[in-house]
Order: sequence, then C-alpha cells, then structure tokens
Amino acid sequence: MKTTGEVVGVIANLVTVKTFGPVAQNEICYIELGNIRLMAEVIKIKGENAFVQVFESTRGLGIGAKVEFQGNMLEATLGPGILTRIYDGLQNDLKAMEDVFLQRGTYNDPLDMNSTWEFTPLCNVGDIVVAGNWLGWVPEGWLEHKIMVPFKCKGQYKVKSIKEKGTYKITDTIAVIENEEGEELPVTMIQKWPVKVPVTAFTSKPRPKYTLETGIRAIDTFNPIAEGGTGFIPGPFGAGKTVLQHAISKQADAQVIIIAACGERANEVVETFVEFPELDDPHTGRKLMERTVIIANTSNMPVSAREASVYTAMTIGEYYRAMGYKVLLLADSTSRWAQALREMSNRLEELPGQDAFPMDLSAIISEFYARAGYVYLPNGKTGSVTFLGTVSPAGGNLKEPVTESTKKAARCFYALQQSRADSKRYPAIDPLESYSKYLEYEEIQKTLEEKFGAGWTELVTRAKTYVQRGKEANEQINILGDDSVPVEYHDRFWKSELIDFVILQQDSFDVTDANCPMERQKMMFELVMSICDGKRDFKDFEECSSYYKRLINTLRQMNYSEWKSEQFDKYMNQVNDILNEKK
Repeated sequence: MKTTGEVVGVIANLVTVKTFGPVAQNEICYIELGNIRLMAEVIKIKGENAFVQVFESTRGLGIGAKVEFQGNMLEATLGPGILTRIYDGLQNDLKAMEDVFLQRGTYNDPLDMNSTWEFTPLCNVGDIVVAGNWLGWVPEGWLEHKIMVPFKCKGQYKVKSIKEKGTYKITDTIAVIENEEGEELPVTMIQKWPVKVPVTAFTSKPRPKYTLETGIRAIDTFNPIAEGGTGFIPGPFGAGKTVLQHAISKQADAQVIIIAACGERANEVVETFVEFPELDDPHTGRKLMERTVIIANTSNMPVSAREASVYTAMTIGEYYRAMGYKVLLLADSTSRWAQALREMSNRLEELPGQDAFPMDLSAIISEFYARAGYVYLPNGKTGSVTFLGTVSPAGGNLKEPVTESTKKAARCFYALQQSRADSKRYPAIDPLESYSKYLEYEEIQKTLEEKFGAGWTELVTRAKTYVQRGKEANEQINILGDDSVPVEYHDRFWKSELIDFVILQQDSFDVTDANCPMERQKMMFELVMSICDGKRDFKDFEECSSYYKRLINTLRQMNYSEWKSEQFDKYMNQVNDILNEKK
C-alpha cells in the first residue's frame, strides 16, 4: 500500500506535504495538478511533514493537492540503447518528445522497450555469479554491451537457466538466477538503480596508476589527469571552458563519453546537440555520437532538475564502468548545480554557509567526486570513470566557495586565466596556477617513467620552473625597461615563451595540432627542454628576442605539420640550423 499525502505549503519548487504514513529520505512522489502528475523528491522530513523538491514548474499548484509516494528513490533505467541518446535529468528521451517545449508532467521510457538485440551468452547453467557479473552481451554500435547480474543482488547466485544465442527484446527474460535460499530471480536486459547511491559492483578501487591521454599538451605533459581520476576547470565567461571540454571529449582515450549539461544556457546546449552528431571520432573513424550520451539540463529548467542530471550521468558512467570500459564524464557546469543546492537550502531555511551556500556543500561535492575511480571487477577485468567538471565562478573569482570546495575533492585543477584568453593563448590554462596531484603518486610516476623514460616528472617540474622564472623576469623588464636589465633576464623570459608557444598553446581548429599523441608530445617537449637547458650568449636584448622568435615560429610550424612528414623534417632541419648559430 503506497503512502499518500496532501500539499500544505508551496514555495516555488519546494512543496511541503502532510503525509499519511511512512516516507523515506530521497523517496519519489507524484503530486496531482489537474490531469497531470508532477514528479518530486523528498529532501527533508520533519514529523508528519515531508519537504519535497519538484522537478517541474509548480505554477497553479495549491493547498490540498493529492500526493502519492512511490516507495523508491529516483532511479536510472540501465540497458542496451543508452548510447547516442539525449536525455534530460530525469532520463526522459528528448528526441521522443513531440513538442518544441517540454510539457509538464510528461515522462517517457528512456529505452525503446520494443527493440530487439542479438544476445550472446557468456556464462553457463550452474555457474556461481555475484552482482555485476557478465551473463552475456549484445552489440551496441561497435561496443559489446554487457548484460549483468543486477547490481541490487546481495551474495552469491547460481545460474539456473540462460538463453541461447538469438534475438530478444530488452524486456525478455534472458536468464534465471537462484540465491542461496533457493529464491529465483528472472533477469532481463534492463535494470534500475537509484542515482544517488554509488554502484559498488566491484572488488576493489585502488589509487589510479595510469594517465588518461587527452591529446592536449597543457594537460598530458604539464598536468596529466589519471584514468579514473578527477579534475575541474574553473574560468570566467569566454575563457574557453566549453571548447576545452569538447576537445577533450573528442580526443580523450575513453570508450564511452557522457556529457552532462547542468544548468547551461540553452544556446550552448543546442550547439552540443547540433555539433556532436556531425563530429568524426578520431579513434574509430565513425561518428563520435555513437559512443556518447548527453544529459541536457538548461538554465531555464527548474533548478532541482540540475541535481538529478549530474547524478543520472554518474550512474550511467558507473554502469558502463561495470562492463570494463573507460568512461569519461564531463559536467558543465557544477556551479549551476551548487546554485540549485543553495536555492533549495535557502527555501528550507537552513543555516547558510559562505555566500549562502549550504553548510555541507564541500561534503556533497566530495561525495560526488568520490564516485569516479579505477576499479577491479569481479571477473578480474578493470573499468574506470574519469570525471572532469567545469566551474563558473562569478567574476572569475577562484576564491569563491564552489571553487574552493571542488579544489578539496578534485585531484587536478586546470585554471583558465582571463588574461591568457584575451591574448588568444588557447587553451587558456594557467601553467602556474594549475596543478595535478597525480604527479605526486608513486604509481603514476612509475607509469610515466616506464612510458617516457627516467626523470620525466623532474623534467616537467623543471619546465614549470622555467615558466615561473620567465614570468618574474618579464615583470622586471616591464618595470625597468628593456635596456636596464641584463640580457640574461631576456633569455629567461624567452625560454618561458618558447615553452608557452610550442607546448602550452594548441590550435583546436587545426586538423593536425588539435590532437597531439603522446609520442609526439614527448619528442617536442624534450626538444624544447634541451633548448631551454642550453646556454647562449647574446650581445643585446634585440638579438636575443630575434633568435627566440625565429625558433618559436619554426617550432610552431612543426606543430602544424603532419607527424614525421617531409614538411615536419624540413622544419626540424631549420630548427637545427638556428641552434647551430649559437653553439
């Protein structure tokens, strides 16, 4: 028997419900408004009153409206057919919606329940299985979509029956498993999982030991992110957060891409809809959308739906991780999510923290980021969810609460600097403010040195020192003038510019330079560092700047040339000629 209730108070999207029975935290309920039903989630319980956040507009809702509690939390529907789809935060399929605008109280199936899939079994009758074990697979694009023992299963089960290879609907029973008490559980190709509960169908979750290649030099070389790691990109409006995320999603070494547009402007979300289906996947030669899921939540949708969108995206990511895939989850922007938390907290009249954000904002963000990770699955395979969020601090202030709270949770910090964006130095990642804590991990250091040779991390540290010293020298030159400082100061400054122009800057619109493989990054970085480590004598600052400008221009032409082509070798010879001038 479902618990019922009635509305006794409405403050925008926060509705107070008098309950006539037991309810649970985060339980889903439906509020009747005329002939439509509005979905809501319990966020606070006080006595017989439940405070619920409504995922729709509450316009026209009044006191006395009937409420029915469902006895379950907000759940994601998981199964074949998720890839290529565009969902809202409640996992409604937006392509299946008939109207231009979303209609209140309209919800549809996230998957096509009538679709058929070619099933191939991976287990036998009598096998002992646990939650997350693979029972079989179906082809989803070019990926093998694993059909798993439902995540909700506790303890060991025995496979009682399994379907033979053939074509089945996703609602058909493809296996029957039996628990230790002899209770039978039919398994279909779909399962449901509460989005706010982490999926724990793995045996261990160690510290990451591999780096995730993104094709972006400022990340891979200077501040690498780990496979199964976390990072975030704060930056003011116009600094290139969205373009950087799109570049990473296209080039990163991941098999599944999930994009959560969380409270972004509608025109930016529409651009994603229009552009992604047209993008070619550099890894497979097919369309990038074939391995992508988009969760769309625009700024004009109710604020509470923003929270649902990030949790739904993470749950889908964990689902594909349990299949043994590398998943990259990009959220843009978590600031909008935090603003939604602030709004609901204020309506609940909770004690406010800094800038009126909830007191537990830091804990909420940390708990969410902790769901990413590199895991070992029950069958010995591995999978990972790498999470990269953007933060949009008001006025570019990196000291505001959302940025500070995210800094505590994320291991990588890619600060986009307005001055770099204004001077067209893209990606505008500040090389001195940004950092990767993964460079301190022994496991990561070992992996990097195995791939790139001994002393790689020391080389990266030395490059950052050159950039820092160059910045200091430039400040002295600006204060005292070109002629009033030793030529050594100009030499320092131009060495930092060499690193900046050749390594840190990258043209995302150039076919060759947009994606820089690690072999090429290693060669170019070691070349640039060998130039910086060399000592040269210049008679004055003009000779110094002229020399480095020629080097920078030639090395940049190498970046635009196809790897190891005749043109690339021609510019390499020109670089050697310039270097021989000052031996």
